[in-house]
Order: sequence, then structure tokens, then C-alpha cells
Amino acid sequence: MRPTKGWDWRIEKNGVGDYSWEQVTASILMDIRDELKLMNMRLQCPDFIAVPRLLREIRRNTAKPRKRRLKVVRRSA
Repeated sequence: MRPTKGWDWRIEKNGVGDYSWEQVTASILMDIRDELKLMNMRLQCPDFIAVPRLLREIRRNTAKPRKRRLKVVRRSA
């Protein structure tokens, strides 16, 4: 773990502060990366992965039956 994880960065208006913009940018990008990794891990949950299959099943079970079309019989003259 890095010591800057989750810090609230405050830089003075004139650009003078305890940290440089490069340090702030790098740390924020690392925070974003960590959050994306966590989201990816949670999205791999079997319950989450099963949602599209369950939605298709619900759609199939609640769909109205299609109307039957009568075949047109062509009669030759």
C-alpha cells in the first residue's frame, strides 16, 4: 500500500503546496486504478454474470405468443 492512498489533495491557488502536480496526478490515477480493479472483481461475481441469462429467461416466459399467419395458397388458372 502506498502512503498517499485516498488522500484529500489540497493545492494552494498559486500552485505552491506540499505536493507537486505530478505527485497528485500519479496518486489519483493509482486510486482510480484500484477502484477499477475492485469493480472488475465484483462484476465477476456469478450472480452478476447470470443476470443476462435470467433476463432472457424472463422475456421468453412472459412473451406473448406470435400470431399465426395463414399461408397464401396460390391457385393456378
